[in-house]
Amino acid sequence: MLCATVAVSVAGCSLPRGAAIQSEVLREDQAEAPSFQVVPVTRDAASALAQWPKTGWKGHYNWFKDSRGADSSVIQTGDTMQIVIWDNQENSLLAGQGTKLTQMPPTTVSSSGKIFMPYVGHVPVRGLTTDAARDRLQKRLEQIASSAQVQLAVTEGRNNSVDVVGGVATPGRIPLESRNTGILSVIAQTGGIKDGLRNPLVRLQRGGQTYDILARDLLADASYNVRIRGGDHLNIVEDERSFNVLGAAGTQQLIYFEKERMSVMEALSAMGGLEANRANPKGVLILREYKAEHLKPGMAGPDMQQVVFTLDLTSADGLFAARQFDIQPNDTLLVTESPVNAARTILGLMGNVVGFGSTLNNVSN
Repeated sequence: MLCATVAVSVAGCSLPRGAAIQSEVLREDQAEAPSFQVVPVTRDAASALAQWPKTGWKGHYNWFKDSRGADSSVIQTGDTMQIVIWDNQENSLLAGQGTKLTQMPPTTVSSSGKIFMPYVGHVPVRGLTTDAARDRLQKRLEQIASSAQVQLAVTEGRNNSVDVVGGVATPGRIPLESRNTGILSVIAQTGGIKDGLRNPLVRLQRGGQTYDILARDLLADASYNVRIRGGDHLNIVEDERSFNVLGAAGTQQLIYFEKERMSVMEALSAMGGLEANRANPKGVLILREYKAEHLKPGMAGPDMQQVVFTLDLTSADGLFAARQFDIQPNDTLLVTESPVNAARTILGLMGNVVGFGSTLNNVSN
């Protein structure tokens, strides 16, 4: 009689659990006006779901590849040119009295890419190497002094250097040695990426555009080691993309992305898998919030802003789908609790009560 009474009492109670059961999460109190959309993730649906709008970011990092340039540095706007003209002719227009040379005042390359020389006028030099600029100046001078020789030195200005803002051992302004100076060379000159950065992201700002690439991808593919240009800004930051993990999982916390894209299967691995004694492998849910402009009819996009994607990991179809379906930044990955776990708890409590009742009977006898 005692056991029956306790069993009824336990069945009528709501037992404490660490996670919700799938039917509880997906229950819609207002069936006529649901507030969220439930989308099963299968292999057949995975390709269509991959075309849905990305949330939490633009869906990929923006980087590029380029070809090699010349080995020597080129003259840029803002560079300073030191010009010395040698002329051994008597009564030369270029050389001073009693000397064979004339040293011109330092000349800055203008915004139009030119410098001014007396008797010659404005000479375009931007984009030329030092040797090519010297040859051009000397040819212009031959019109007034056929024997004149030009000696040229260039001091690089701001536009022929790159500013490394942070995320390295020694940030600062780095002058470019040549047109083939790669981004990895600049990072090396500043002491390398700072220790302790979580999943570092290399960010390049150029001409009003921002380009990003994960450091691990930059190091893995030589074609991503793009040439740095004068005026570029470089910064190394942490990849801030993350997703939440809740429920009967190996961990319950905020997890940061380990790579540019992470599938649900990779996310499950990163969070330590499912708790064997609690998790419901048929009830792995991904909660995602879309913007109003993302809504599209049919399978072209979500029908509602709040969407719950469901995965069944007890079938091969569900396991392959988990490898194809990507987690998005700010998603919540919820592992629901198995209904069997509640039954085990009730049976365990009943077993304890039965044991307690047997003890009471023995004492009374």
